[in-house]
Amino acid sequence: MPACRTRVLAAALSLGLVAGAHAHTNERGLDAQNVDAATPACDDFFQHANGGWLASNPIPAEYSQWSLDDELRERNLALLRGVLEDAAAHPGAAGSTTQKVGDFYASAMDEAAAEKAGYTPIKADLERIAALKNGADVAALVRGWHAQGIPVLFDFGPQSDMKDATREIGYAIQGGLGLPDRDYYTRTDAKSKELLGKYRVHVARMLALVGDANAEQEAGWIVDLETTLARASLDRVAMRDPQSYYRIATLAQADAQTPHFSWTAFYKELGRADVTRFSLPHPKFFAAMDGALAKAPLSHWQAYLRWHLVDFAAPSLSKAFVEADFDFHGRTLRGTQELKPRWKRAIDATNDALGFAVGEAYVAKVFPPEAKQRAQTLVKNLSVALRARIAKLDWMGEETKKAAYAKLDTLVPKVGYPDTWRDYSALAVQRGDHFANVRAAAAFEAKRLAAKIDKPVDRSEWGMLPQTVNAYYDPQQNEIVFPAAQLLPPYFDAQMDDAVNYGGIGSVIGHEMLHGYDDEGSQFDAQGNLRDWWTKQDRERFVARTGKLVEQFAAYVPIDDLHVNGKLTLGENIADLGGLEVAWDAWKLTDDGKADATRDGQSGAQRFFLAFAQAWRTQQRPEALRLQVQSNEHAPAKYRTNGPVSNMASFAQAFACKAGNPMVRDAAHRVDIW
Repeated sequence: MPACRTRVLAAALSLGLVAGAHAHTNERGLDAQNVDAATPACDDFFQHANGGWLASNPIPAEYSQWSLDDELRERNLALLRGVLEDAAAHPGAAGSTTQKVGDFYASAMDEAAAEKAGYTPIKADLERIAALKNGADVAALVRGWHAQGIPVLFDFGPQSDMKDATREIGYAIQGGLGLPDRDYYTRTDAKSKELLGKYRVHVARMLALVGDANAEQEAGWIVDLETTLARASLDRVAMRDPQSYYRIATLAQADAQTPHFSWTAFYKELGRADVTRFSLPHPKFFAAMDGALAKAPLSHWQAYLRWHLVDFAAPSLSKAFVEADFDFHGRTLRGTQELKPRWKRAIDATNDALGFAVGEAYVAKVFPPEAKQRAQTLVKNLSVALRARIAKLDWMGEETKKAAYAKLDTLVPKVGYPDTWRDYSALAVQRGDHFANVRAAAAFEAKRLAAKIDKPVDRSEWGMLPQTVNAYYDPQQNEIVFPAAQLLPPYFDAQMDDAVNYGGIGSVIGHEMLHGYDDEGSQFDAQGNLRDWWTKQDRERFVARTGKLVEQFAAYVPIDDLHVNGKLTLGENIADLGGLEVAWDAWKLTDDGKADATRDGQSGAQRFFLAFAQAWRTQQRPEALRLQVQSNEHAPAKYRTNGPVSNMASFAQAFACKAGNPMVRDAAHRVDIW
């Protein structure tokens, strides 16, 4: 299922999986072989729906988890490989899109050239770091790297103004860490300390690869510097609040806030000296950053910059760097056993650099025009069902309902692919130097993004590639986006009954719609502005109901003694529950839903819920599961299946569950929000 927080529907495509994938996969919307009949549906619905699949689908060595989405990605990779190999063999005219895509992929595939180059592609950067004289030089290098698309020390980019969603502004936010989350530096339990120690060893290993004779000591400096930044950073729960991203400052005010880092010079480096204001939130973080620029020894900053340069470049360099990078980020952090073959990594790199050019060729092969019409019909039916649910809410007053309807009326669905494809004419790609192409693509993207600041929002733009298996909701544009790659069986299967399609893709559509009404999305109005459109009483009732959902998920213990973070995952859990309820209501409006006919020994209602659960089929390595529980706003798949259905009387009725069964919550603990 889609995992993107802010960010479907049918192409009848049948692609065989590439070597190394598993024989037991099914492209139909419902697979009887997936079911574990020995586990009652009312005891553990995730295991009941997916136990057969779990038993016959061990995780491939190159994956940290294996899921339906990973199956779809493998099918897409097989298709994209053909597209890119053809472009590499027949690049066409110089400067053409085909030439750029083909030459980029061919260069990424040239392992011999990468081995010969070693770390030569970054030697000039390393020499510049070695020549730094003081903190002012460090700040200047950081500004230059941002302009070249190498994010370091903090994160930066354009986004809609939260108080005026028609225009883009710049946002500078906390960042600068090498580990996935600030808590990895601040936790004091044994496993966290052990992981931080392994990270220090990894940093030293990478620095040694570029000739640092003092790599072990430098790794300690780097971890200490990153720990300083981490301790000044907001945690992930606080970062879910949109208000935490919005703090407008003029350039003069920003320069005064960080006297050792000039934002006036930063925007000049970006080629945007005309910018006069931007969002500079997280004052504690930027104070810590500025203090470190003033007080940390130059040698510590040089080590920090070398490390982040190598970390950025490693996947594009020689085998020693690639394997060291994988050893930590893949094997240690996620438990992945094997590095992906080079052709898959080359596809990923080409997507990163020229994704919409690749997507245009992809869509031509997999997404016929009629697929968009099917998607739009489903979205319309879900909208009708959501409107009806809002009308029936007994805890929401008419004033708030009126604003909720307005938000639904202005919701924009984007299906399959953008109407206008991205222009890559300003990006030069040459065959033979992979890292140079990576740098050119990063600089091209940085310039493209900088040009958006203080300009009207382009409502036609997509934030996700058509070949991406995912979907998203953007609260500032009030839009739901479903890339073509997500719109494949078994999410939507034209040969299946409506029960299966509404349980599968319908629940995904509903999920993205409900993000507009979760604890975060509900803070934005119909125009995408950060504005409170609730009455005080209705907001209090909403918070009380969502609080019960926080408690439900906080009780789940997926691994060791780690509980799901109910506050961090709240937005996804609201969308999962509400989206499934809306999909159910929409299905009941169809002729198939009204008939609830039995097929293959299952009622329509049972098929609806089985399709929902089978779309969540996932198994994870312990390291990956631990990483998710500690740092991800999505709960593990088992609980995203069992949690919603345990709150729905329609599920209990479909499977004849009784009071006291694990999948049936009593009235006092049942959650019903939307």
